Amino acid sequence: QVQLVESGGGLVQAGGSLRLSCAASGHTFNFYGMGWFRQAPGKEREFVAAITWNRGRTGYGDSVKGRFTISGDNAKNTVALQMNSLKPEDTAVYYCAARLGYYGGSDFSNADYWGQGTQVTVSS
Repeated sequence: QVQLVESGGGLVQAGGSLRLSCAASGHTFNFYGMGWFRQAPGKEREFVAAITWNRGRTGYGDSVKGRFTISGDNAKNTVALQMNSLKPEDTAVYYCAARLGYYGGSDFSNADYWGQGTQVTVSS
């Protein structure tokens, strides 16, 4: 059974930092790009960041460029999202996703697997 489990969400003040982690299990994730999306109440799901299977290329949504950094550890089957300079508008449920055939950039559509999400709340 494939599982993507997110952790690290919570409440932080504006300007602060959080680090999210996604642990993948139940599948060999070689050749899978890993990504993060977020969804705020009443809004559409938004692409945040992604990294290719060999962890050599990344992509970021415009709203997080320069503030968020995605990284991966293939040995541990984990992907992390370091979020700095957080803003109230970053408040959302953050989801981890896995997709075959991701080669970089901001097109991470049609993910094959999804996590359950972790809440991030940024207070002003």
